[in-house]
Amino acid sequence: MKSVVTGAGGFVGHHLVSYLKKKGHEVIAIDIKEPEFARSEASKFILQDLREPVKKIQPLFEGADQVWALAADMGGMGFISQNHAYCMSNNVTINIQTLEAARNARVKRYLYTSTACVYPHHLQLTPDVTPLAEYMAYPAGPQDGYGWEKLYTEKLCQYYRLEYGLETRIVRFHTMYGPLGTWTGGKEKSPAALCRKVAEAVLTGGNSIEIWGDGEQTRTFCYVDDTLKGLDGIMNSDYSDPINLGRDEMVTINELADVIMKVAGVKLKKTYVEGPQGVRGRNSDNTLCREILAWSPEIDLETGLRLTYPWILKEVRQALEIKK
Repeated sequence: MKSVVTGAGGFVGHHLVSYLKKKGHEVIAIDIKEPEFARSEASKFILQDLREPVKKIQPLFEGADQVWALAADMGGMGFISQNHAYCMSNNVTINIQTLEAARNARVKRYLYTSTACVYPHHLQLTPDVTPLAEYMAYPAGPQDGYGWEKLYTEKLCQYYRLEYGLETRIVRFHTMYGPLGTWTGGKEKSPAALCRKVAEAVLTGGNSIEIWGDGEQTRTFCYVDDTLKGLDGIMNSDYSDPINLGRDEMVTINELADVIMKVAGVKLKKTYVEGPQGVRGRNSDNTLCREILAWSPEIDLETGLRLTYPWILKEVRQALEIKK
């Protein structure tokens, strides 16, 4: 099996390359940057901007059985809430070019990674939100520019399947986390950001961490190993409409911080500050995932954080030593 992974320099993409290699795939990895924290296990890693013309990138897809389309400009709320035009223009361009290149190269299957941000904002106004089932994405009203461009590309994938015969699969991510992911700089997601804050307090003798808002906003968090298993199952299923991939273990941000502090063996004060919070509540309805795959993400939050926090603690310690 020959697989092309775009966005292979990012968190999930890097893990996916390793996962596919272990399965015996020939993996062609594509990104504008190499992985930051560990060397890629790809058969070949190609530095390429996928916003460039189709005729330039199409040769990279020739002979591929599967394309795993993860390439995107994205990050946590601190980033996407202030870069709507940047995210939309870059990502729509990447997705159009990649789909067309895959079609021209006669790729057999194409998996697109979408997001829970496609769900209407008005369905996520309270912490005790109703779990979001796939059909709820319409009538459309996504969260900001990032959600709109993801929803647009979902439809584009469906049209490429119906009109051009490219077998597309669509996955809606609900916040992924784990080792080897961005943990600082503004693009990190909340599990990594809070792990960093706790680690910094532990290593510097601090007694508090900052929380954006009141910390009562709710989310679900999916550990990367479950993410990979889900991606593999969805790619190789016969189901072509969008499908959620995420845990349905909803917690508040305050509770997330508490679990991280438990893992770290410390008790810190929470200081509440202004900052982008996104929607008030979000939960994944995994009914369809269980129906299609006879499975849904299994790794609970504390178990996943016990695998994630020590790695971030090590990274923070190294960063602090460099500053000395």
